[in-house]
Amino acid sequence: MKRLLVSVLFASVVVFLFSTVYAAEAIKLKFANYFPPTHKNSLIGAQFCDEIKKRTSGKVEITYYPGGTLSSAPKMFNGVVQGITDIGMSTIAYNKGRFPLTEAHDLPLDLPSGYVSTHVANDAFKKYRPKEWDAVHVLYFFATGPNIVHSLKKQVRTLEDMRGLKLRAVGRTADVVTALGATPMPIEMVDLYESLRRGVLDGAMTTAEVLKGFKTGELVKSATSPSRIGSTFVFYLVMNKEKWNSLPDQLKKAFDDVSEELKERHAVIMNEIDIEGIDCLKQNGGQMITLSDAESKRWEKAVEPVIAGFKTDLVSKGFNQAEVDEYIGYLKERATFWKRMEKEKNIPTAFQ
Repeated sequence: MKRLLVSVLFASVVVFLFSTVYAAEAIKLKFANYFPPTHKNSLIGAQFCDEIKKRTSGKVEITYYPGGTLSSAPKMFNGVVQGITDIGMSTIAYNKGRFPLTEAHDLPLDLPSGYVSTHVANDAFKKYRPKEWDAVHVLYFFATGPNIVHSLKKQVRTLEDMRGLKLRAVGRTADVVTALGATPMPIEMVDLYESLRRGVLDGAMTTAEVLKGFKTGELVKSATSPSRIGSTFVFYLVMNKEKWNSLPDQLKKAFDDVSEELKERHAVIMNEIDIEGIDCLKQNGGQMITLSDAESKRWEKAVEPVIAGFKTDLVSKGFNQAEVDEYIGYLKERATFWKRMEKEKNIPTAFQ
């Protein structure tokens, strides 16, 4: 009897130790982005990691690699597909042609804020599920407020002032810059500050948040808001497909819940960082310029070929013209809805 009790006790201890060790073996993931560690887009990425660990009771641990330490912005998507990183955050603008339908979000469609454009991007993905995202699992999208003209020296008040300027621009925004008479320069965001400081560029066509987030407000003397154009940048937070498929359902639910909550928080942050960027410009002695209504209409007319060219491009790639028109129409419809929501919720915005 004594031997039996000892054997049972020994077996129980073995089972307990094995279970404890097994439970302690967390699923370990890597998360990469290219934003500086102190940038708000990096900080919300860190929140994502913390929330996942909390919601899974430590069953998932994510090692965070901000600042391009694991993957650069242009290589991020392929890095996720190949498993170099399990989760990646970057923008579609660095891989023009890789996300043909989603590039519609970067057209001059009069998207007035990051809050609006973030929700429009997520609504469109949920409705249409473009095949260009099939290689990964999409967690959520976020998007910027409207791109503005950042100028080192020359104040831009008319279309004529754009002529001859070399402006940092990538993706479909480069097409907008060309249509406005300037020359786009495809320089990575991490190299923007130094390119401006050395005079390689005359400025940039990018968002207001860059003025603080990438410290260019220390150099730029003026910024021009081409109202009613509203071209933006769409960013993605995606996960390696095989890694996602390997997760138990309860862990997938934690990722879904955290993504849904952070999507709304991130939408608000995209407005905040534009406001902070403009404040940074002014604090450094720079000037914010708003075009007159008459001049705005000239700019709107100038960029119309960009939208037409986009449609032609997609049709040449096998998309149906009616489908492309429907998709763009849906973006505009959702923009109207989210503008109303933004106003009803009293969410501060940089551009009225």
